Amino acid sequence: MTHVLPIRRRKLADEVQDRLLEIIRSGDLEAGDLLPSERELMAAYSVGRPAIREAMQNLQRMGLVEIRHGGRPRVAQPSIANMMEQMAEPMRHLLTRSETSLNYLKEARATFEMEMARIAASKRTEADIATLRSLLDRHAAARKEPKLFLELDGEFHRAVAGISGNPIFEALSGSLFTWLAHFHLDLVSRPGLEKLTLEEHEAIFAAIKQGDPALAAKNMSDHLNRANRLYHTTNPRKAG
Repeated sequence: MTHVLPIRRRKLADEVQDRLLEIIRSGDLEAGDLLPSERELMAAYSVGRPAIREAMQNLQRMGLVEIRHGGRPRVAQPSIANMMEQMAEPMRHLLTRSETSLNYLKEARATFEMEMARIAASKRTEADIATLRSLLDRHAAARKEPKLFLELDGEFHRAVAGISGNPIFEALSGSLFTWLAHFHLDLVSRPGLEKLTLEEHEAIFAAIKQGDPALAAKNMSDHLNRANRLYHTTNPRKAG
């Protein structure tokens, strides 16, 4: 006997979402422009308020619409940083459940950060050096505050990527750090390891300041690969 699966009808909210996407993609509305009101959309699409609200919430989660309390939805300002932020929870969900994906992402980050350090050593200015120096001093002062220490760790890597002048590199560096920070938080909070992290950051900084791209890349590689090895050593179930 042949079993025929029932055809699932699309939800009204999906249909509304598709129509709203057409409006946004058409380019007729600029970032910040108001979308039609709920009442106008209900009349235009012959649907109820719940379908309109669900569609708007979906678009908000996608980073395409801004919804402010008491106001009409607006077309969101495009932002690489916002797009990366939208991916944070799905990435954490993936990495927590897939050791293979976690290892691949660590490898990708190490390669990416090496190139960021190489570029930084080639393009750094006096202002960039001052920024990195200030971050390292603040980082050292936060040795007894694990949460702040981890936050400043990420800021240092993001600042290195920012020297490239490419905002996508900077946003990607911040997101990669955020996505992986959960898996190294316990390491940062262990007495003695913060000293090693600071020493490795100082080595990266010195190479960038000297304008030595090869050394900057090597020091960055040593730093990240050491952290990855330590994670697997202290988490034996993750070593496979």
